[in-house]
Amino acid sequence: MTIDDLARPETPETPESSGSEAPPSATPSRPGTWSALRPLVLRLHFYAGVLVAPFLLVAAVSGLLYALSFQAEKIVYAHELEVPVGETTLPLSRQTDIAREANPDGTVTAVWPGAEPGATTRVLMADPDVPEGTSLAVFVDPYTGDVRGQLPSYGSSGALPLRTWIDGLHADLHLGEFGRNYSELAASWLWVIALGGVLLWVGRRRRSRRALVLPERGPKSRRRTLSWHGSVGLWAAVGLVLLSATGLTWSRYAGENIGTVRDGLGGATPTLSAGLSSGANPGSEHEGHGGAHHGSATTQGPDMGLDKAVAAARAAGIDSPRISVVLPAEGKGYVVKETDTQFPVQLDSVALNPADGTVLDRLAFADHPLLAKLTRIGIDAHTGVFLGLFNQLALAALALALILLILWGYRMWWLRRPGRPVARGTWRKVPVTLLLPLAAATAAVGWFVPLLGLSLLLFLAVDLALALVSRARSRTTA
Repeated sequence: MTIDDLARPETPETPESSGSEAPPSATPSRPGTWSALRPLVLRLHFYAGVLVAPFLLVAAVSGLLYALSFQAEKIVYAHELEVPVGETTLPLSRQTDIAREANPDGTVTAVWPGAEPGATTRVLMADPDVPEGTSLAVFVDPYTGDVRGQLPSYGSSGALPLRTWIDGLHADLHLGEFGRNYSELAASWLWVIALGGVLLWVGRRRRSRRALVLPERGPKSRRRTLSWHGSVGLWAAVGLVLLSATGLTWSRYAGENIGTVRDGLGGATPTLSAGLSSGANPGSEHEGHGGAHHGSATTQGPDMGLDKAVAAARAAGIDSPRISVVLPAEGKGYVVKETDTQFPVQLDSVALNPADGTVLDRLAFADHPLLAKLTRIGIDAHTGVFLGLFNQLALAALALALILLILWGYRMWWLRRPGRPVARGTWRKVPVTLLLPLAAATAAVGWFVPLLGLSLLLFLAVDLALALVSRARSRTTA
């Protein structure tokens, strides 16, 4: 949820104002902790909705485009990604050589064999003509050896230019490190606004449970808008909180704190050791590609070749059809990784001696600490690669829901004008036994999620300034 009652004075609830089905004789609210806490939650919801909702709207629109970009990518780059199925495939080593011939200035770093019939082989190269952090992908027809095209490829999911551009828009508005503050601010507040909205919606009095989970029908009105805002927000709340949490895991400031806590709890992601011990590279050259290939990541020593490396990895238990083969570099061996992120995930990896295929190290995803697994699955779900098309449709639905919640919230504010937020000083009505733990928890969360804490201080400063201006005007009038 984004904005529940953006300009609601402290007046008793009625069916017309709350969207409930309570009779006119219903009491305004039940005395107790919630009745004291509700105005404070509502005021926070108001300021967060007004000041943060624009950032959330940008994130939601760009996130919707990103969720749809996976399928758009298949259409836009169909020529590079798909080929007619042939009878036999060329050896990977031959396909790699063809890619080198097509781009002799590039250095091959990894090879992604086609995961299903009719898929091209993607040969990744380090190339000075592509942006930093991006590889040049040469797409080779595995049946004929034809080069289908060359495109920049970004990240472990192999995002092509269309998805990469949309991803950059969503992450930082193409403004670099400074732009990342926008997405971190949105992620920092999303869970607060969603949970606050749930509390406000569930805390309303209503005669029917149906009014809690299903929007009302009838003529257009603020009451119907509120009903749609509340019920849709309730359904989307869990997904929005998960998006917020997973988005913060790789944010700039909160992400560092999350990583520190995760590592301290033993949840660091283990790494594969691909280093060659002394004497691991015998001087004689084995069958396959030799050491000093022009344009290859291998710099010296014998090399059994890509095809034997893949066969050795298969024998070591790497059985997913989706793999990435990282070529040897100075002092390191082959690294063959499973890249199937769809459930059940296959993300094991193995390092091999390039001379004879001896296993140097093996890393099974099942052996990762629980927190490391949850982090990986959470990030994959946030980026739309965990459950494939279903994951992407779920992300699109959440993004669309968030867009509608924001628009409905502003519409309610507009329909209620002129209005005022809940009166200042609502914190004084909260019992001290609740206020002190609440203040301590807020301070701790604000420190752990810095942009949330700083923006909350900004909200308080704005509120205080408005209070001082209002008081000055009252004295002048008096």
